[in-house]
Amino acid sequence: MGERVGREKIRREEGYLYYVGKDGYVWAVPMRHNKYGRKKRVGTERIVKQEGYLYYVGKDGYVYRAKMNRGGRKGARRKKRRKKKAKKKAKKKAKKKAKKKKKRRR
Repeated sequence: MGERVGREKIRREEGYLYYVGKDGYVWAVPMRHNKYGRKKRVGTERIVKQEGYLYYVGKDGYVYRAKMNRGGRKGARRKKRRKKKAKKKAKKKAKKKAKKKKKRRR
């Protein structure tokens, strides 16, 4: 899916989540069930990030990047608008008659 960017292989420990931070280093953060772990920087390689890419640590331990999808599918918004307009035309509003309130006598 993505292209390999990092040269350093990261050894994974069980109970940690790995991600590439804003500073470009790989970080390991304890998962919720790992109560005794602490956040730590893993490895020495710094990745220079480019805008428009998603960076992640693959199963093999190397850092990869993939192009981010932006904007969704073409024409999806137009289809929604057309459906809304068609529904509005199809619906006919029924006028409700106002009920008269009866006054109670004491």
